[in-house]
Amino acid sequence: MKWVTRSHVHVDRVACPWLISRFIDSEADFIFVPKSQVNKVAEETGAIPFDAPGVALGHHNGKCSFETIIGHYDLTDRALLRLAKIIHSADVRADREDDPVAAGLEAIAVGYSLRFPDDYENLAHQFEVYDALYAWCRLQVAGK
Repeated sequence: MKWVTRSHVHVDRVACPWLISRFIDSEADFIFVPKSQVNKVAEETGAIPFDAPGVALGHHNGKCSFETIIGHYDLTDRALLRLAKIIHSADVRADREDDPVAAGLEAIAVGYSLRFPDDYENLAHQFEVYDALYAWCRLQVAGK
């Protein structure tokens, strides 16, 4: 399937493709466009829009897009739910202090954006970060 979102990925727009690729659509094809083009590209290509204003898989009711996607696809993995709290806190500036891991994830996201301004290259490198963070979350929810 094709998926479309805003270009210049950051926390939520890296976490969402990671989530989609790992748990929803292993053959996902991501398209990054300017914010003003998301709906147009979705209509033209049949891509599923995410993390953009006014789309179903975006920020709603105080939740970031990662959390919305988890709910939409009924994902109940406790480690993913723990990861969602970190991502929410890192992505929603007003809630940054709600999780002690969030500031580190935000710093990593900024660093990767500076090192890899190309969205596809950025994802390729940052997916390892999310794989590692998910592994850590699995330990946390297992009580180890």
